[in-house]
Amino acid sequence: MIKRNNIMKIAIDSPAAAGAGTVAKALAKHYKLLKVDTGKVYRLIAFYKLQNPKKSNFKFIKNKIKNLKIGDLNKKSLLSDKVGTEASIIAKNKNIRKLVHSFQVNCAYNPPKKYKGSILDGRDITYNIVPDADFKFFITANVKTRALRRYKELKEINNKLTYQEVLKSIKNRDKNDYNRKISPLKKTKDSMLINTTKLSKRACFLKIKKIIDRKIKI
Repeated sequence: MIKRNNIMKIAIDSPAAAGAGTVAKALAKHYKLLKVDTGKVYRLIAFYKLQNPKKSNFKFIKNKIKNLKIGDLNKKSLLSDKVGTEASIIAKNKNIRKLVHSFQVNCAYNPPKKYKGSILDGRDITYNIVPDADFKFFITANVKTRALRRYKELKEINNKLTYQEVLKSIKNRDKNDYNRKISPLKKTKDSMLINTTKLSKRACFLKIKKIIDRKIKI
């Protein structure tokens, strides 16, 4: 695998709707980094599988990952609760994880030359995808706050959705993410904990930026 030298690598792990994607996007723009929401790779596969139930064998999925473009991960339809549940199931498949792992690692270590590095957020980034990242963070928030954030987000797609349905879904996602045998969600010793429960998007960005800038200037 090709690895670019002297690039910044940021790894973020977090449970669903903790704000990792939002702050990663802001950091990517500020530091000119390739931003990859790794969870959305699984969501994209889940979306294709739900759209093509009769075609979605391993060969079909492998071809989709091979031709995957970062822009594909911005589809609003990937945010649906149904897609999220299916993605959590797909993430347990060893063969699919190997394919996604290769894609993620390549993004992390060999981003296009127009970027100064990469920032990846997901569930196993700090210890499985980019174990030598320059900066590692574990971003979290209490489950009710996370459910409310996701509820407001999903309301635009499905106005019949209730907060209680989203809360139940978030709790199920947490259970799957923390307890799966393959690459479970966990905080590593070298990851800095950031609790966003009482932080605004701007405050979260500034807090992490301060940590990064302090190390860069040393």
